[in-house]
Amino acid sequence: MEFVSWLERFLFDVSNAFYLPVILGVSLLIVYVALMLGALVHEAWERRKLARAVTAYRAQMAIELALGTPHLDARLERLLQGAELSLAKNLDRIRFVIKVGPALGLMGTLIPMGISLAALAEGNIPKMAGSMVTAFTATVAGLGSGVVAYLIALVREKWLKDDIREMEYLTEVAAREHGLDQPEGSHALSETA
Repeated sequence: MEFVSWLERFLFDVSNAFYLPVILGVSLLIVYVALMLGALVHEAWERRKLARAVTAYRAQMAIELALGTPHLDARLERLLQGAELSLAKNLDRIRFVIKVGPALGLMGTLIPMGISLAALAEGNIPKMAGSMVTAFTATVAGLGSGVVAYLIALVREKWLKDDIREMEYLTEVAAREHGLDQPEGSHALSETA
């Protein structure tokens, strides 16, 4: 019986050790999501002029075309895949918040509730009330950051698909202009037609 109570105390101590990192993590997620929202608004303003990713891709493709036809098909395919990977990495950061935000919010709820119950057992009502406020605030913050991140991801996914579609078109046109039917092994180019 003593071993079980030691294990319970050990788990309680481990849970309490996560308290500060979880609360800090939830706070950082809120700041990060706010920054991502600002970046989304800025990018929306930039996209009204011209998609930056497509403009950069055109410049890189012009360099590849200037190098001549040796292995042009492979170079164009590599360039297209690199651009797709770069765009996907940007989206992966916000997808991380979609998954981690609610998980940290839940941890930020359960840990203070354990502290709150311990305070209730000691008869310390003010400490219990403070822990409960932290618990519910962490839930709202974690879920809120996840929802906002999800909405940002929806917009970015749409933009990403539009940019990739335009890049695939530009690559196909360039390949045909240089006498290539399609770059070898092109998964993306064979889907557009």
